[in-house]
Amino acid sequence: MAKKPKKQQQSGGTPATVALTAAGVEFTVHAYDHDPAHPSYGEEAAEATGVSPDRVFKTLVAEVDGTLTVAVVPVAGSLDLKALAAAVGGKRAAMADPALAERTTGYVRGGISPLGQRKRLPTVLDDSAQAHSTICVSAGRRGLEVELSPTDLAKLTDAVLAPVGRT
Repeated sequence: MAKKPKKQQQSGGTPATVALTAAGVEFTVHAYDHDPAHPSYGEEAAEATGVSPDRVFKTLVAEVDGTLTVAVVPVAGSLDLKALAAAVGGKRAAMADPALAERTTGYVRGGISPLGQRKRLPTVLDDSAQAHSTICVSAGRRGLEVELSPTDLAKLTDAVLAPVGRT
């Protein structure tokens, strides 16, 4: 029996950009040369794209009471795990094992996007995103960001908006 061919993504597309295109959402892709020696994926994205760090958001995967949960917070700060747990009605949160996060989302660390994940996870978007007309999140690989409205991001990921970022 012949193997089925894998679905081809549009040229240069990632599952995140393919999902955005399919949804008809307006977005802009920002590509840059990723430096593996840079200490922070998010800070590197902000520096390389020239976008303010309060508008560049990182995608973090945590475990809340045993359930993998995505938190999208500004790269200028950090994730408040207690606030994340509370936002999804949980009691306890901890960062997920990176290998499990990669397997579950289908993306590599530093390139995990809240969009187009292999398995759709509960998502919480830091409410500071609402202060901006657009924000940037990973487009699904290191060196690639996508800029879109926080409203569109929240709709496409069914995100809860909550104060889960710390400065």
